[in-house]
Amino acid sequence: MAEPIRVLLAKLGLDGHDRGIKVVARMLRDAGMEVIYLGLRQTTASIVAAAEQEDVDVIGLSMHNAGHLTLAPAMLAALREAGLEIPLVIGGIVPDQDRDRLHQAGVAAVLGPGAAATEVVAAVRRAAETS
Repeated sequence: MAEPIRVLLAKLGLDGHDRGIKVVARMLRDAGMEVIYLGLRQTTASIVAAAEQEDVDVIGLSMHNAGHLTLAPAMLAALREAGLEIPLVIGGIVPDQDRDRLHQAGVAAVLGPGAAATEVVAAVRRAAETS
């Protein structure tokens, strides 16, 4: 039997909205994935350290503070600097016009509000296949 996908979920920066990411954690656990939730107000350094320590397959960040065009590339840069090739999935309030920029920066998937559990699980599975 294959090892379950290990997913690290976190809220990067000062965003204090965590209801959605807790729902996503449940979706992923129900799909048989191992979920590590770091909680609110994480830094790129704390996420990188946890990702390395926990040997995760995918990192998922919830963005609700309009910082996605700054924070997602900073997270990707921190991962590269640490020598880690872990796919990054973003969920939350991301305007459609910003999705292409995030994909071009290296974000594996962008999920919007109300994404169905099947969509969330499929996006994480696809991202894990690239790692």
